[in-house]
Amino acid sequence: MTSTLRQPVPVETERRPGRWLALAVLVLAVLLVAVDATVLGLATPYITEDLHPSGTQLLWIGDVYSFVLAGLLVSMGSLGDRVGRKRVLLCGAAAFGAISVLNAYATTPGLMILARALLGVAGATLMPATLALIRNLFHDPRERSLAIGIWGATASAGTAVGPIVGGFLLEHFWWGSVFLINLPLMAVLVLVGIRTLPESRDPSPGPWDLTSVLLSLVGMLALVYAVKEAATHGFSPLTVAAGLLGAAALYCFVRRQRTLPTPLLDMRLFRHRGFSGAVLADLLTVLGMSGLVFFLSQFLQLVQQRRPFEAGLAELPAAVGAVVAGLVAGHAARRFSVRAVVSGGLAAIGVALAVLTTLDATTGYPLLGAALLIVGVGAGLSFTVTSDVILSSVDKNRAGAASAVSETAYELGAALGIALLGSIVTAVYRDFAAPPGTPETVHESLGAAVEASAGLPAPTSQALLDAARESFVHGLHLASGAGAAVLLAASAAAWFLLKNQRLDRGF
Repeated sequence: MTSTLRQPVPVETERRPGRWLALAVLVLAVLLVAVDATVLGLATPYITEDLHPSGTQLLWIGDVYSFVLAGLLVSMGSLGDRVGRKRVLLCGAAAFGAISVLNAYATTPGLMILARALLGVAGATLMPATLALIRNLFHDPRERSLAIGIWGATASAGTAVGPIVGGFLLEHFWWGSVFLINLPLMAVLVLVGIRTLPESRDPSPGPWDLTSVLLSLVGMLALVYAVKEAATHGFSPLTVAAGLLGAAALYCFVRRQRTLPTPLLDMRLFRHRGFSGAVLADLLTVLGMSGLVFFLSQFLQLVQQRRPFEAGLAELPAAVGAVVAGLVAGHAARRFSVRAVVSGGLAAIGVALAVLTTLDATTGYPLLGAALLIVGVGAGLSFTVTSDVILSSVDKNRAGAASAVSETAYELGAALGIALLGSIVTAVYRDFAAPPGTPETVHESLGAAVEASAGLPAPTSQALLDAARESFVHGLHLASGAGAAVLLAASAAAWFLLKNQRLDRGF
């Protein structure tokens, strides 16, 4: 394994012409994924009203994309190393756009879940390929840090663009329109990427092991399903069986990787303390944040009764903070230290999440906006630096697999966060006492309660809304508190695991 500290090489042999234009194409792919992830939360109340999903189906709509993505990222990253990262990226982008149409026109909860799962398959090709191509385009460590900062800042900008554009579309069109905004981005990416992106692959990749692909997919899907079901409904024979199947499949996957001459994932990467620490920090960070993020749009719209466009604007400070912090994160890590920047960023997010345990229907926006700004700054600092650490830890020929590990941690954290923290919100919400004469469906989700209240007499309707909103906010408080605890623990872990870790100084 190559060290994170490399010997300087002459600048003229390292800098590829046209690399910044190629980066502009790569960040379009990041924007594509970020916009799609954020608009779903904004559209959830409308999807609930139109498709009438149960509480469990609503969680599946929210997290099946991440489940499938997490199960396939390593496989797709390794595939890009073998057949070409440009080819995998462009094919995946075209598929992502086409499947977005299926999401837009889904007519049942089951079809929506299937469409989200297929989108996860396509999405698994995008993120590892973009980071791996950055690793191959930028050999100067300082340029690479800036490129990764721009990459991360674009993802954060997508989280701002998504709610704002999505809110505008939801106020003027039906909810499926929020998925169709992927199409113009996909078209530009494919048409421009064909001409500007260089192809890169591992010159000696070995075969793509389908057995490893299946073991990885089955292991991740079964294990995360078991965690989700146990958190939502408690343990059952099916839940235990799924958990054992997932654990067994992942155990076999790891054993197989250690015996293959050219593994899908080189397990020796995890012997590098900086690599392992960065991956763990990413997983815990997203786990602690994602459950809250998934329900925040519902809080803004259904509890504080903001219009969709207004709710989108309300989430803007998080994206602004992440964009600014991402652009300066590499410089800060070299000026101070990797562990100080990552650990400090995670601690800031933990404190901000703790502040959000005080939210209620009457909370003023300055408190919420300030907390979201701090969350964005902390995330921008930590994610940018950990991505740089992970890419710097491997040879450029294995960049796809290493990038996939980073993205797997991110998506697995998102899936587990929605499953665990989201299940806390759902479980607490279901226990509220509804007024007599209200349908049982009001306990499925806050969106269902708001919809049902429209057909009830005024006193009953208001009593239902008050009880449902109070219960939802209580669940949100518990999820925010749990997320704060996870982030503070991740901050402490990063402080120890990233000790003496340094970014390359450059030339």
